[in-house]
Amino acid sequence: MAKQDTKQNSQDKMAELQLLHQRLSFFGQQKQQLQIQLLETENAMRELDSAKAPAYKLIGDLLIEKNSSELKKELSDRKEDLNLRIKSLDSQESKTKDKAVELQKEVAKELE
Repeated sequence: MAKQDTKQNSQDKMAELQLLHQRLSFFGQQKQQLQIQLLETENAMRELDSAKAPAYKLIGDLLIEKNSSELKKELSDRKEDLNLRIKSLDSQESKTKDKAVELQKEVAKELE
């Protein structure tokens, strides 16, 4: 009976491990998307610095003239938000990796 419990426990841990790997893949995809958005935001900031007035912002299907300082503030806020989200994903990814490594060790020990 103890052998059956150990086998079931190992299967549960392997299923959890698979779930953790899926989460890591998801985090990687999300982080990549955020990094692309960050790069686009930084490029927009550089263009705005070198552009001559007037400046425009695309909102839906409309191109609206905006004050450069307002656009710089919006882009700066967006950049800060993206950096925080990337940092949060990095933290979640690190914790998930650590948990996956521990779980892998436990499963390997049980299967010996």
